[in-house]
Amino acid sequence: MGWVIFSVLFWFAAWALNGWLSTSVWAATRVVRLMVPAIFGITILVVWEGLVRGLQVPGVILPPPSVIGATIAEKVPVLWEDFVQTFVKGALSGYAMGCGAAFLIAIGIDRSAFLQRGLLPVSSFIAALPIIGTAPIMVMWFGFDWHSKAAVVVVMVFFPMLVNTVQGLAGTDAMQRDLMRTYGASYWQTLVKLRLPAAMPFIFNGLKIATTLALIGAIVAEFFGSPIRGMGFRISTEVGRLGLDMVWAEITVAAIAGSAFYGIVALIEKGVTFWHPSQRRGR
Repeated sequence: MGWVIFSVLFWFAAWALNGWLSTSVWAATRVVRLMVPAIFGITILVVWEGLVRGLQVPGVILPPPSVIGATIAEKVPVLWEDFVQTFVKGALSGYAMGCGAAFLIAIGIDRSAFLQRGLLPVSSFIAALPIIGTAPIMVMWFGFDWHSKAAVVVVMVFFPMLVNTVQGLAGTDAMQRDLMRTYGASYWQTLVKLRLPAAMPFIFNGLKIATTLALIGAIVAEFFGSPIRGMGFRISTEVGRLGLDMVWAEITVAAIAGSAFYGIVALIEKGVTFWHPSQRRGR
């Protein structure tokens, strides 16, 4: 019972500290903006540990964070091999191919009214296909290695990237386009010097959405056929063996990798779209 009481007291203390930091005179500083989510995350881990130990929850239902951390430290080689197979080979390659294809097709759609009327409905139809239906088909087509996982990722990231890019290219107003025509600019000059820069916030929005979809797609695809490595393979195998500590270790690695991937794309966006009001407000 002592663990439960400690968890409750720690929660209220951390809540009070975060509330004070959020309303203090230092609330706008970078240090406090980093401290608040860090304290919140540590609080969740401490409360999780305390409640699991205090209520004596079996490890096959929910292991405490300390056990998950020990498993990560012990299984680093296995986790790294799974990470390379799923994230580097499957998710990243599919992300690059899917987003790149969507970007090029979006330019084609912007250039052609026929493609705009034909491809957009087809792409929305493809986006509506359930992953549990397309993943086995991709495995049959491309085999059990990372190629089929990359194909699933391509299908998942294609539509968000396409829609955001098309919307961004249509974002410039008529006065700006008329000004470029007054200067005698061609379509491609207008595209490169006006419309693509203006579309960058939309493009990066699609890229950020695709970061999470890519990892989810690669992991889920491995449930339907994979070599003896990969995050999805390991999760499905360890669930059957009731190795929940290893399952949570894989989930932790996936969460960290996905968050880092999203953060890298957001950091690149900040450098590319420094002129946008949303970026200037954050300074």
